[in-house]
Amino acid sequence: MGNTSAFVPSFDRPENIGTPTRLESQSPSQQLRKPPMRVAEVEPLLTAEDVAKRLNVSTDWVWDHSSRRKPLLPVIRMGDGTLRYRRSGIEAFVDEQERRSALRRRA
Repeated sequence: MGNTSAFVPSFDRPENIGTPTRLESQSPSQQLRKPPMRVAEVEPLLTAEDVAKRLNVSTDWVWDHSSRRKPLLPVIRMGDGTLRYRRSGIEAFVDEQERRSALRRRA
């Protein structure tokens, strides 16, 4: 007859009982930290001109709303003073402005 032994996962094997799993052996801060992005997930950064085209506004509007005027755009300030933006951040900004507009209309 064939082998009648059942599959036992490695963490349930007698020799591994009491041994911390990979997640248990990490500190709480390591458990909460997001895993690093893979190269394929990295999105190119946008310029103020790119954002202005996406929002159909002037670059002056983008610069103003990147620093001192509300609503504030999510911006990344480079060491030399250059401003850059994540496409996902700009899309989240648009979604939030749309949500706020809808709430004002209901009120």
